[in-house]
Amino acid sequence: MNSDYPRDMVGYGANPPNPKWPGGARLAVNFVINYEEGSEGSIFDGEDQTEIGLTESSSVLFAPGARNLGAESMFEYGSRVGFWRLMRQFAAHDMPLTVFGCALALERNPEAAAAIREAGHDVCCHGWRWVEHYKLDEATEREHIRLAVESLKRTLGERPLGWYCRYAPSENTRRLLVEEGGFLYDSDAYNDELPYWSSVDGKPHLVVPYSLTNNDVKFMRGYLATADDYFNFIKDGFDLLYQEGETAPKMMSIGLHMRIMGHPARAAGLARLLDYIAKFDDVWVCRREDVAKHWISQHEIPQ
Repeated sequence: MNSDYPRDMVGYGANPPNPKWPGGARLAVNFVINYEEGSEGSIFDGEDQTEIGLTESSSVLFAPGARNLGAESMFEYGSRVGFWRLMRQFAAHDMPLTVFGCALALERNPEAAAAIREAGHDVCCHGWRWVEHYKLDEATEREHIRLAVESLKRTLGERPLGWYCRYAPSENTRRLLVEEGGFLYDSDAYNDELPYWSSVDGKPHLVVPYSLTNNDVKFMRGYLATADDYFNFIKDGFDLLYQEGETAPKMMSIGLHMRIMGHPARAAGLARLLDYIAKFDDVWVCRREDVAKHWISQHEIPQ
């Protein structure tokens, strides 16, 4: 076996630790609203074309230098309408959530930032802008991290404690986060259903894995079509994890996008899911920050 192999293919193996969730919960559920609208690629922000990712026009490409007003307005829907619909649904169920917030996007909607603060939701930094960090050189990525932290301090009144890149980090991201300091965790991994400790330059660093499986992006990629599709898919995952949680509790991340799930025909499926989960007294619906702080308090930091 190559001792220099950089990937961990073993993890917790057959005997994962008991996370000791509060109240003896069988499952921790963290809902995430990805707040990206206003920070996406834009001719106004220096790109040569309009971002079309995760929109209804994801196959429509315009010539370089030409604005795609359709895609722009689909992003605008997310912050103008979709955000508020999702916030109302979670408020109606008195459930906390995490916002994966792109700093520039929240700067451009102070009313939304204030609503997040007032509701007590936590913000995990989703970058300065909604860009692919794995394409950035080290100096540029370092500057993006700095700009994002400073921006969120101004917008939200406090610095972010978590970090999540768009889709994937660069090979430098985790090291640069530790270098910047102040982060409790990052979520730039999809490789587990429990948090785990990593080592960065000899320092312990917590990873709280995320999931693209339990994510509304499946609507835009053709895997889901209706509210029932969404509800049944996520419910099946929840039910199995809840069943396993009798002896081996885990964490479930459920990702939402304002320009996707914020539309009524999809939000109806989320409403059913929230109604369903609310019936369980032994499920911990929590913020990502809560998971990180719990893990740090209950699971020994490696020396």
